[in-house]
Amino acid sequence: MVNPDYSDINVPELIADMWSPLNEEQREFLANHFTLQNYRKNEIIHCEGEKPTHLMCLLSGKVKIYKDGVGGRSQIIRMIKPVEYFGYRAYFSGQDYVTAAAAFEPSIICLIPMSAIMTLLSQNNELAMFFIRLLSNDLGVADERTVSLTQKHIRGRLAESLLFLKESYGLEEDGSTLSIYLSREDLANLSNMTTSNAIRTLSQFATERLITIDGRKIKIIEEERLKKISKIG
Repeated sequence: MVNPDYSDINVPELIADMWSPLNEEQREFLANHFTLQNYRKNEIIHCEGEKPTHLMCLLSGKVKIYKDGVGGRSQIIRMIKPVEYFGYRAYFSGQDYVTAAAAFEPSIICLIPMSAIMTLLSQNNELAMFFIRLLSNDLGVADERTVSLTQKHIRGRLAESLLFLKESYGLEEDGSTLSIYLSREDLANLSNMTTSNAIRTLSQFATERLITIDGRKIKIIEEERLKKISKIG
């Protein structure tokens, strides 16, 4: 982990949704308590079983939240995009981390000690509501994802994952290539299937001209058909 010059990063502007409810004194307090860290591609940010100490906000890059399951198989729980917050739920619940986080690509993360967050929460009801909304949204997404991963067939799960990646990270300048390049293993872990099933289903989608594949690059050709496959499961 390295600490380059971050003078060109306007943190208050990037975290405006958390910054705006604060008064001037609280903003000064927060400005004095955050740090920025750069993480390399595939670098671990936090491990399962560690004690949470910081709220984390992804300013640039991509991060995966994952959990190792039976036989060492990994399950990607969530994908984090700029500007999203993570790492705080375990602290609020008084638990150690039940998941791990790692950078998909070089990433810059704003770290705020949870002790500082608790001080601000005790002073600012609007900030408390901000975190309640965050947690409520995460719970709703988790509920929907649980149903999808347990009830949809393989084709439905993979189609949903491709659409999720498009919604989360967008497309390249050509308007169809996903702007995130996942390994087949990561795509399988996101879709709750084996790597071999992910490879086979991707090939089927390519044969059906729903997508085209160039290494880790995936281009979406028939988005509406993918939506239909995802919907019917």
